[in-house]
Amino acid sequence: QVQLVESGGGLVQAGGSLGLSCAASGRTFSKNAMGWFRQALGKEREFVAVINWGGGSTSYADSVKGRFTISRDNAKNTVYLQMNSLKPEDTAVYYCAARTSSYIDADLRRFYYWGQGTQVTVSS
Repeated sequence: QVQLVESGGGLVQAGGSLGLSCAASGRTFSKNAMGWFRQALGKEREFVAVINWGGGSTSYADSVKGRFTISRDNAKNTVYLQMNSLKPEDTAVYYCAARTSSYIDADLRRFYYWGQGTQVTVSS
């Protein structure tokens, strides 16, 4: 059974930092692009960041560019999202997802595997 399990969410003050992890099990994702999405209360799920299979290519939503960093460790079958300079508008449930392709894409419809999400709350 394939599982993506997010961890590292929590409550942080504006300007603070949090690091999210997504551990995959059930199969290796070393050849798959993986990404992070988020969904705020009452809003649609939106793209945050994506990384290709080797980690050499990344893409970010404009709203997080320069503040968030996506990375991966294929030996650990894990992808990370380091979030710095957090703002109240970053408050959302953050989801890890994996494509069946090696290439980056920001369209959530092209991600096949999804985690259950982890809550990030940024207080002002």
